[in-house]
Amino acid sequence: MLVGGRSSRMGRDKARLPFRGSTLAQWVAAQVARAAGCAFLVGDPLRYGDLGYPVIADNWPGEGPLSGIITALRHRAAPWLLVVACDMPGLTAAFLGELLAAAKANGSATIPTSPGGRMEPLCAVWHGDALPALEKAFAAGTRKIADAVMGIRPALYPVTAPLLFQNINTPEDLAAHAAK
Repeated sequence: MLVGGRSSRMGRDKARLPFRGSTLAQWVAAQVARAAGCAFLVGDPLRYGDLGYPVIADNWPGEGPLSGIITALRHRAAPWLLVVACDMPGLTAAFLGELLAAAKANGSATIPTSPGGRMEPLCAVWHGDALPALEKAFAAGTRKIADAVMGIRPALYPVTAPLLFQNINTPEDLAAHAAK
């Protein structure tokens, strides 16, 4: 799971926001662990080491989520890797399990699409085969995940529930989500 973004619109670290009796990062990581059998965080080990999950230092801190995905793929213990952002509290273990199952029938990546057809690459399943193409794009200066995945032709997984991907980016987003 990716932690450690700038959280500029929130004004404080989103990963550490109180959420459902723990932090936002811990709650989302628990969903990942239930679906995948384990979870680890990609971010600053000194900053997130107390959250109860192993933390792998991002190889290129401050370079965006693509660097975190590449870092995670370099440290994976299995052929497939579920990668999610820490600010998506609508994700459930059931949905993530379905996504993992669907990915095993697909190619190098399976990326959900929202009801409007938008790719949601910060909740995706990546195969180790995707790593060379992602590294090549990153080395060439690409930072947008949507641009980097064009070299691997990901399988798209249509999703009809828009709340799964609702990010918590602002204090208002947090309040609205907590009210649900």
